[in-house]
Amino acid sequence: MGSDSKQIAARVQLAKKDNQEADALIADYMPFIKSETSKFIKRSPEQTDDELSIAMFAFYEAIRNYSALKGSFLKLAALQIRNRLIDYYRREKRNTGNISLDTADDDHTELIDTISDDRNDYEELELRDATRQEIEELSAQMETFGLSMSDIAESSPKQSRSAASCSAAIRYARQNPDLLAEFLASKRVPLAKLAKGASVDRKALERHRKYLAGVLLICTNGYEILRGHIMQVLTDSRPINKSGGIET
Repeated sequence: MGSDSKQIAARVQLAKKDNQEADALIADYMPFIKSETSKFIKRSPEQTDDELSIAMFAFYEAIRNYSALKGSFLKLAALQIRNRLIDYYRREKRNTGNISLDTADDDHTELIDTISDDRNDYEELELRDATRQEIEELSAQMETFGLSMSDIAESSPKQSRSAASCSAAIRYARQNPDLLAEFLASKRVPLAKLAKGASVDRKALERHRKYLAGVLLICTNGYEILRGHIMQVLTDSRPINKSGGIET
C-alpha cells in the first residue's frame, strides 16, 4: 500500500504540470470516481449523470490542490468529491425546494443538512469566481466562432459510439498542436485530419462539429477549470488503454 501511495503521489505531481498526464490519471481512476459517486447517490452512476460530471471535476480539483503535506491523495480526492456533491445538492435544494436525501430524524431534518462542511470558504469563493470568469471569456470567444453554449449542448454525442469517436478525435488534436493552431486560425474544425489521425469515421464527427469546436476551444485556450469539468468527454464506459486511447 505504501508503494502504491507513493506511485499515485508521483503521478499527481506530474499531472499538476501536464494536462495529458491529468487526463490519463482521471481515465485510470474512473472506477474510483464512480465508486465515490455511487456512495453518495446510493446507486451506480450513469455516464450522463450530473453527479458523475461533478465528481470528475472534483477529482481534477484534487489533482490541482494536492501536496504531499496533505497525506493520501485518494483520501483528499474522496473528500473533494463528497464536498462538491454536497454543494450540488444544497444548490439544487435552494433552487427547486424539492431535493431530499434520506431524512435523518423524525423532524424531517434532511441528511444533507447534517453533514459538516470543513472547506475553506475563501478558496471556494475564489474558485467559483474563476469559473464564472472562464465561462464569460469562453462565451465571448465562442461568439467569434459563431457558436453558443446551446449549440454545443444540442450537438453533443448521445450514443456511446459517437462519444468514443469524439473523444478519440479530441485526444488526437491535443497531441498535435499544429492542428489546434490551424483550428484557431481558420475557425473551422479540421474534420478530415482528425478522422484520419484518430482512425474514426468522419461522418461520426461531422454530426458533432459544433460540439467538437467548443471542446477544442476549451482545450486550447487556457480554460483550466472548464477543461477539468468536461473531462468526461475524454473518457467513456469502455476501457482506456495505457497510451490513452479507447480500446476496441
